[in-house]
Amino acid sequence: MNRIASIVAAGLVLLMLAASTLFVVDQRKVAVIYALGEIKEVISEPGLKWKLPPPFQNVVFLDRRIQTLDSPESRPIFTAEKKSLVIDWLVKWRIVDPRQFIRNSGPDLRSLEARLGPVVQAAFNEEITKRTVGGVLAGEREKIMTDVRQRLGDEAKSFGIEIVDVRIKRADFVANITDAVYRRMESERKQVANELRSTGQAEGEKIRADADRQREVILAEAYRDAQKIKGEGDAKASALYADAFGRDPQFAQFYRSLEAYRASWRNKSDVMVVDPGSDFFKAMRGTGAAAPAAPRK
Repeated sequence: MNRIASIVAAGLVLLMLAASTLFVVDQRKVAVIYALGEIKEVISEPGLKWKLPPPFQNVVFLDRRIQTLDSPESRPIFTAEKKSLVIDWLVKWRIVDPRQFIRNSGPDLRSLEARLGPVVQAAFNEEITKRTVGGVLAGEREKIMTDVRQRLGDEAKSFGIEIVDVRIKRADFVANITDAVYRRMESERKQVANELRSTGQAEGEKIRADADRQREVILAEAYRDAQKIKGEGDAKASALYADAFGRDPQFAQFYRSLEAYRASWRNKSDVMVVDPGSDFFKAMRGTGAAAPAAPRK
């Protein structure tokens, strides 16, 4: 019985020993083997690996994927015009030299980010202070990111990392300046709007005045032409009447009497008190009315 227990105990010890000497390297990580605090080996190939059992050797894993460092806080930076801007940035980086990375920052990524953040902020400060607000917000934005990345290249070597990319997420004025800028922009837009309204009103008055003038000219010309046509018609009608009445005076007198009757009784309700024996009804009575004369040849 004691022999079986001894064999089982020995087997467990061997399993524990094997478990402490074998480890798996993930393809997303890098394994660093320590021996009494000294780096002995860096393993980047994935698979099953082995080492001496603790405390002779220990293993630490580092993430080899691209990491992102965001600006820890938004600090105002002065431009060449002495205007304050708030810059939010991010940096993409990854470990390329595990030995140097551990010597500089240890195996904890947060320790590196705490040391890298001020370096990135200082690089942005140096680049932005050389440029104007317009350059930072639009014209030279890409140039700023490229220059910051180049500045961080040498610093990154001492950290054992590689800077993959640098980006500006947001560039804006500080809160009090932003409010002042918005108020000034609002005032400028209102001024422009008022100028456009004034210009539009002046143009509208000008167009209306020109239209009224053209209307008066058109009406005057139309009235002139109408009077001219009417005069020509009246003259032609008078000539026709004169010719017709000259041929037969009695018919002319009869026609004028009918016109007088028509003008006197325009409505059925009209009433006229006149002596029936007056000359006004002469044509109606037929008194003294001669037969129409034969037309002259």
